[in-house]
Amino acid sequence: MKKSMMVSVVLGALMVCSAAATLALTPTARMADAAGRFSLEQLVPRTFGEWQVDTRVMPLQVDPATQAKLDKIYNQTLGRTYVNRSGERIMLSIAYGGDQSDNMGVHKPEVCYTAQGFTVRDGQKGSLDTGLGVLPVKRLFAVAGARQEPITYWITVGHKATMPGVEQRLQELRYGLSGTVPDGMLVRVSSISADSAPAYALHDQFVRALLSALDKPARERLVGVFEE
Repeated sequence: MKKSMMVSVVLGALMVCSAAATLALTPTARMADAAGRFSLEQLVPRTFGEWQVDTRVMPLQVDPATQAKLDKIYNQTLGRTYVNRSGERIMLSIAYGGDQSDNMGVHKPEVCYTAQGFTVRDGQKGSLDTGLGVLPVKRLFAVAGARQEPITYWITVGHKATMPGVEQRLQELRYGLSGTVPDGMLVRVSSISADSAPAYALHDQFVRALLSALDKPARERLVGVFEE
């Protein structure tokens, strides 16, 4: 056999093996299908602890172009504003996507707020002690004119809450290597305040009250399973 022909045969074999390996490693089992359907509207209570929905105030609304992108990424979204007995308000935004593979991904607040004309700064990693386990969170501070909005958010990939970025991608990769397409949740709480420290403390108080009001399956939808 001529050398050129042998090279062609070997290259062809490698291409077939590569394609077979890619097919074998492509995740096929969708976690969302196994977990069953649910409704964010029903999952998150409108009243819990000292908090109740304030229908007079709506969370940040995105422009049509950004909303179109979100509709492609997420299966469900929920936006509410809650108020407590002291008149303090928290804006809650949740987005759920049934496919967090390479083709789809969570849409981070850094991107959403910037698209709405905000300047976003103070991107700091943090931790939120829920009383049930420690939740990794990201703290931001968004400014647009006179509006100043401290933000706390986290991302849940599959059964685990993870820090956005590298840790999130590694979590997605772990699922992919096991043949599973994970679902994902992005939960954001924010408030209007020029002082971020007490605002973040209020966010933590709100999240603890919310999680305490949920049963275990609903809670694990939002924050995953805490490590023992």
